[in-house]
Amino acid sequence: MVSPEKFPNPEVDERVPSEGGEAVAVLAGGCFWCVEAVYKQLDGVKSVTSGYAGGTAETADYDVVSSGRTGHAEAVEVRFDPEKVSYGQLLKVFFSIAHDPTTRDRQGPDVGKQYRSAIFYANDTQRRIAEAYIAQIDRAKVFDAPIVTEVKPLQRFYEAEAYHQDYADRNPTQPYIVYNAAPKVQKVRKYFADRVKVT
Repeated sequence: MVSPEKFPNPEVDERVPSEGGEAVAVLAGGCFWCVEAVYKQLDGVKSVTSGYAGGTAETADYDVVSSGRTGHAEAVEVRFDPEKVSYGQLLKVFFSIAHDPTTRDRQGPDVGKQYRSAIFYANDTQRRIAEAYIAQIDRAKVFDAPIVTEVKPLQRFYEAEAYHQDYADRNPTQPYIVYNAAPKVQKVRKYFADRVKVT
């Protein structure tokens, strides 16, 4: 993976529309256990929910999504305070730590369309910031391979089953978490130390 230090701050970034001081980002970057664990660390993030986006209500079920044929991606819904953390900064973490945006339909040991890289934007502001940041890191040649992240309008986010929520926190010794999620959490604490929640 590319060192997070090589990622520039977004040139295009603005306060996204929010309701009651809260905005929502929906991001897909492989197994939602790992992505959830990454974002829960950040100051300004109010909650992170694992779930599905890109498919229908009828197929928003883990066993069905795991077939890779539903159109769904494993995704997280990040509720955040745009006064404390910007959408662009959330995307910087997404591209630099949460996943590898150059591998199509896979992340590490997980293979299938449900593990694709995708940004599901809620409004035109989010779309504009996402497209601009992808273009910016492409120009900077941060990655050796092309970015394959989809940028799609969010139709609906479906919350995953209860046992998927807070999975990394509840299962810290599970081998998958030890080898895949824990290193990403440590990277957040190292490279975004000034943005980590004080507990």
